[in-house]
Amino acid sequence: MTGAKTAIEWLASVAPDPEACRREWERNPLGVTLLPAGSAWDVLILPAELGYATLDVLTRVLGRPGPVLVDFGDARVGFFVPPGTAAGWLGTGIRTAGAGTWIVVPYPGRASPGGVRWLVPPDGSGTLTDPALLELAMHEAAAGLATEDDD
Repeated sequence: MTGAKTAIEWLASVAPDPEACRREWERNPLGVTLLPAGSAWDVLILPAELGYATLDVLTRVLGRPGPVLVDFGDARVGFFVPPGTAAGWLGTGIRTAGAGTWIVVPYPGRASPGGVRWLVPPDGSGTLTDPALLELAMHEAAAGLATEDDD
């Protein structure tokens, strides 16, 4: 299977009706669907400035982190992390999506006119960002942003 096809299968597998999810993606003019967080992944949602800086750190360290979304207007960046992470996450200004929440997810491999888009699309392997590495990257990114503000 190709990366986009396996990514679609992986994402749709969390939907109550995976086939209906795939149809919704194909028919929705915005190219998005709602998917429940908490079973295959949680999402940690950072303010854009910190989110982009954190993604830069993770990319430098890992090469390719797990899937990463950006929302309408580039205001927030969402990192896909292992399920259960959201329940125990503490952090000022960080939103979480875990069990009992739903998120807007764009169709992988296609540009979404709906505003939500992939910065790092899923590859279908189920790779997620390690929350400990994400936290370290956030600290490094925040320190770098603070240094920039001091200049």
